[in-house]
Amino acid sequence: MILLSAKGLKLAFGGVKAADGIDLDVRNGEFLAIIGPNGAGKTTFINMVTGYLTPQAGEIHYDGQPLVGLAPRRLVRLGIARSFQLPQLFLEHTVAENVALAIAAREGLWSPIRPLMRSAWRAEADDILAQFDLSDIAERRADTLNEGARKLTDIAMAVALKPRLILMDEPTSGVAASEKISIVETLVRVLRTAGVTAVFVEHDMDVVSRFADRVAVWSQGKIAALGPPGAVLTDPNVLRDVIGIETEAGHAAA
Repeated sequence: MILLSAKGLKLAFGGVKAADGIDLDVRNGEFLAIIGPNGAGKTTFINMVTGYLTPQAGEIHYDGQPLVGLAPRRLVRLGIARSFQLPQLFLEHTVAENVALAIAAREGLWSPIRPLMRSAWRAEADDILAQFDLSDIAERRADTLNEGARKLTDIAMAVALKPRLILMDEPTSGVAASEKISIVETLVRVLRTAGVTAVFVEHDMDVVSRFADRVAVWSQGKIAALGPPGAVLTDPNVLRDVIGIETEAGHAAA
């Protein structure tokens, strides 16, 4: 089953084509990695799907429903969530309060004059934090967290929205190399258990090869390759243009 379908997406900023005829179907339940050099249009695609940018041409359908022109808040209500390259946390609040704020936003019930940590929201926040192995830091302020914990908290907030589809922009960006695999293992476990479909932009090829079901290669606003990691990540053109390896010369490309 196709959950998300993009057809003929085009968007240019001046003379730069950030999307130049993107066609992509995302299957229900899969983990799809998007890779490519900086400036290839990866984040632009996520921004178009999540309503932060409007394509100049093309269509986007989610579960058969057209999305172009809908505001980000409307897309959240439809079951689409996202996390950002720089975690969007309420730094003066605790980790538990951040997740409770996401729950309140989902329910549309919170206001500054009402208590945030009502019992039902706190119980749900605690359950979500336990899934992400974040219970031990539930009472810590977000501004005291390392980058790995911030990333997981950001994604926990997205999960609190109860999405069917989550789009993650570089979930391991800024995370210490020693933490990357364990962090992705955690988020993949949580998302797969919840049946959430995931599209994620990633630069770490070890993460992509381990966790992606399929890989889409972005190049100058187009999809240059699409398929399982084993095929895409051994493609000589991908190795040269995306990863920076000359397969014949056996050394990094200049």
